[in-house]
Amino acid sequence: MNITGPELLHMATLIGLFILTASIAVVVYCIVRGPHSADRIIALDLLSVVVVALVALYTVFSHNGVFLDVALAYALVAFLGTVAFARFLERSVSHCRREGDFHD
Repeated sequence: MNITGPELLHMATLIGLFILTASIAVVVYCIVRGPHSADRIIALDLLSVVVVALVALYTVFSHNGVFLDVALAYALVAFLGTVAFARFLERSVSHCRREGDFHD
């Protein structure tokens, strides 16, 4: 069996896309099932990283460089969203601790 370079690249990107899609399913399960709010925020950040990797790998698969701009923009927005969620969680935990009803 003789596999040329483009065929090998195509096969490798398909396998990578499958693995990243399966990873998204596991991360979504962790977001839904996470025992604490902090675990859900970390899983949400991981989801954004996996989606950026998925878009970057799809760029290689489709031979279209436009998707790299989409991945870069999504990574910047996802980072800001994670920081906002973390600050919200920090403020809500500090407020609950002042009130004396923190049970996370």
